[in-house]
Amino acid sequence: MTAATTAAIPRRPLGKTGELVSLLCLGGAHIGSRKVAEDKAFRVIHAAIDAGVDFMDNAWEYNDGESERRMGEALAQNGSRQRVFLMTKNCAHDRRADHSMVKLEESLRRLKTDYLDLWQIHEVVWDDDPDRIFAPGGAAEAMLRAKEQGKVRYIGFTGHKRPAIHRRMLEQGFPWDTVQMPINVLDAHYQSFEREILPLALAQGVGVIGMKSFAGGHLFEGTDVTPHEALAYAMSQPIATLCSGIDSMQVLEQNLAVARGFEPISAEERERILAKSAPAAGAGRYEPFKTTHDYEGNEARKEHGLPVRAA
Repeated sequence: MTAATTAAIPRRPLGKTGELVSLLCLGGAHIGSRKVAEDKAFRVIHAAIDAGVDFMDNAWEYNDGESERRMGEALAQNGSRQRVFLMTKNCAHDRRADHSMVKLEESLRRLKTDYLDLWQIHEVVWDDDPDRIFAPGGAAEAMLRAKEQGKVRYIGFTGHKRPAIHRRMLEQGFPWDTVQMPINVLDAHYQSFEREILPLALAQGVGVIGMKSFAGGHLFEGTDVTPHEALAYAMSQPIATLCSGIDSMQVLEQNLAVARGFEPISAEERERILAKSAPAAGAGRYEPFKTTHDYEGNEARKEHGLPVRAA
């Protein structure tokens, strides 16, 4: 084995929580896809954990619950629940506390656990989301209740639409532990979470979880930025962990090759990569999750009167 395959994945502080988590996070959406055989999904999860990936991402609505079910089964198979930092998301898109608590119980059953390390409100992407979340009887109440009951250890929220919505969520004085946002070489140029929200979260001690490092795959349609460059750029930001969709051993090894022994890129390398991506970044053309509602999950689509997407 080479030094590249034996080097440890760095662990970083998760905001003010006192937790250390692996720089690479295993995304839950891809692992539950019908395109991925169940036994293959189990192998990827087990291999990731054995390689030092201890942050597990998921969401109540990913693949109609299949992502949570598979992850729960995989963790139960080899008793690895206590080896991981397990996160899933609150997908009550009516943003009601009572519905949030129902979905939490369903997530706990599917994940075969009696508590979550982190529970995040999913897809805070609508202009009225902050108002609904913080209204009396809103989801914010459920987040605090679940934490008080010991069903979750930490709480946060996610979103990929506009930094202004994240800013409203962070300016409520609410005790968020984490926030999840796009971090990629296109985001740096347009409606930038990196520039507008990352500093605000860090100032508040909120742990930042990066996502969409490949812009949902669209990065490679419009630029010649390589997967290695894209991952290295995102991992070089002051984030706690980078959530990456991993649906095969090949993709896992690709990501591990970057994460193992990772050292942030230089300022010169950062500027070189940004220069490559700048021509494609205008108007969010290759970040359609910012400019359209085509990428919202079905729970949100139903709540906001959009057609449900086929599985």
